[in-house]
Amino acid sequence: MSAASNHGATPYYFVPAPSRHPATAALGLFFVILGAGQWVNGHTWGAYSLLAGLVIWLGTLFFWFKEAIGESEGGQYSQRIDISFRWSMSWFIFSEVMFFAAFFGALFWARIYSVPSLGSLENQLLWPDFKAVWPSVAAGATASPAGTVAPFNTMGPWPIPTLNTAILLTSGATLTIAHHALIAAQRSKAVFWMWITVLLGITFLGFQAYEYIHAYHELGLKLTSGIYGSTFFMLTGFHGFHVFVGMLMLLFITLRLAKGHFTPTRHFGFEGAAWYWHFVDVVWLGLYIVVYWL
Repeated sequence: MSAASNHGATPYYFVPAPSRHPATAALGLFFVILGAGQWVNGHTWGAYSLLAGLVIWLGTLFFWFKEAIGESEGGQYSQRIDISFRWSMSWFIFSEVMFFAAFFGALFWARIYSVPSLGSLENQLLWPDFKAVWPSVAAGATASPAGTVAPFNTMGPWPIPTLNTAILLTSGATLTIAHHALIAAQRSKAVFWMWITVLLGITFLGFQAYEYIHAYHELGLKLTSGIYGSTFFMLTGFHGFHVFVGMLMLLFITLRLAKGHFTPTRHFGFEGAAWYWHFVDVVWLGLYIVVYWL
């Protein structure tokens, strides 16, 4: 996915041979979802399933990307393949937009409709002690009159979420600098700024891991902490996973840049990863405002 060659060996439209990679990637993701679901529900074997799934999935991606890179550098990808990749990445990012829209919609519905409805006069006989206040910060006071949700504290915007916002915005700027350096045929400069971008992504993930540990042990905020806890961890957790995937993309692009791949005019592999990273930045801005401030 670096350049479309124009020499005579380039096929009109490259069709890859049958591959096992889609099946093994799906198998790895199956064990990831199965393990994660069981782990959060108290089954210790879920952690091993999650780890095994990640190993299978990441191993598949490594060999799959290696084959695609070999095909690209071998001159198999024409301009038509380049256009196909661009449309594919565009639709993929659109699907990710809809993915996060579903979770933002769940949060919106819970805050604007569900909680006020449960606190209305019509439900007073059913749940007389309920108080329609967001977020539900104490058992028996709001969302858990029966005491089924342990007391917890909410997560504010200071300091880690704000620091992470600055980190992601900075990473978007460094990625843009690297892109312009590549277009200007300044490969060493592009590699330098790409490494900075990758390090910023790793720093973001480190801060988020610390935030989760702080939330769990000091704030009592868990995935089981009512609708607030479930929406908080679903939104921020899935975003963190997308940051992890985006960071891996940028890491491989950086290594390819250092090996001499991509040209100033042909570098969609770089551009596709950049599109994805900027999408992650925009989603985080929405999370930062809606989850941490409102």
